[in-house]
Amino acid sequence: MSVILNELQRMICEKYRTSFLESPSFLKVGISKNIKDGVLPINGVRYHPKGDTTGWYFWGGEQYSEDPDFFVPLHVAHLEDWNPVIIKYLGLPPGWRFLVHNDYEDVWFDEEIFNTR
Repeated sequence: MSVILNELQRMICEKYRTSFLESPSFLKVGISKNIKDGVLPINGVRYHPKGDTTGWYFWGGEQYSEDPDFFVPLHVAHLEDWNPVIIKYLGLPPGWRFLVHNDYEDVWFDEEIFNTR
C-alpha cells in the first residue's frame, strides 16, 4: 500500500479519534460482488482479524444477504480495482463500521461487533 494511502487511512482514524490498525495488502477482506458494480451505499464493518484476513467485510446496498456465497474473498491489494472509495477506511480497528453514499459519510464504533470474536 502506498505511503499516501496509509496516511489517508491514519487521517480517518484521527478524525474519528480511534487507533490505527493496518490492513496489509497480502491479507483478505470479504466483499460482495455488487461492490464492483457500483451499488450504493457502500457498507463496511471490521471484525477482529483471523488467519489471513483483515476482519473487514464490505457490501453494497441497504442490506447484506445471509447467503453463504454473498461475500467473496479478495486481497486488499485488489480493492482499488473493485472500489477505491473503501481504501481510506481500512485503518479503522475492529468494531468500527462505515456507510458511504456519494458525499455522505457515516463512521461509528459498534461495541456489539467489537465483542464478537
